[in-house]
Amino acid sequence: MFRIVCLVIGYFIGCIQTAYFVGKAYHVDISKVGSGNLGTTNTVRALGAKVGLFTFWCDVAKSLVAFLICKAIFKADPIVAGFYGSAGAILGHDFPFFHKFKGGKGIAAMVGMTFATWPFPALIIFIIALLILLSGYVSVTSLILSVLIPIFLHIWGYPSEAVWVTIALMCLAIFQHRANIKRLLNGTESRFDIIGKLKPKKKER
Repeated sequence: MFRIVCLVIGYFIGCIQTAYFVGKAYHVDISKVGSGNLGTTNTVRALGAKVGLFTFWCDVAKSLVAFLICKAIFKADPIVAGFYGSAGAILGHDFPFFHKFKGGKGIAAMVGMTFATWPFPALIIFIIALLILLSGYVSVTSLILSVLIPIFLHIWGYPSEAVWVTIALMCLAIFQHRANIKRLLNGTESRFDIIGKLKPKKKER
């Protein structure tokens, strides 16, 4: 029963769509520009790197908060409860009820869940993800990140149920990136210049 409660708690926290609300503050509907995805990459394309990074860390935070709340409430099995809370946040992020169940792809929220395992395996996964991200293929980074999470949780001896929850989330991430995978196989996936986006623009003389 506590698993369902954790999923519900996490879901409503995850439904706080940072990209949507930040976009509204700038009079931009993120769901109607670019890819239409309510995530970091599309926000960066629409509103710039600073707003995109703000969106990313807010999405990270909501999953981490869901983890910590559920962990604090259900002390009999806190780690498993936390992972169900984050899983709910990822579902809420991907399928928000107020936006016709069309949200993001859940990767930032998965990062938030991973941060709850600090310092290991979170630190190693984050470093690997950053190195891959420099290639410019955000989708590849997202997919590898989703695969690494259950592997490292297993290596570090986390409860098997928590590992299975992250395996389910990995499958969801792969499904959410199905279009990206198709483009990667066809060689048509576009690169995203991370370094270029973060560099300050030169003032015109």
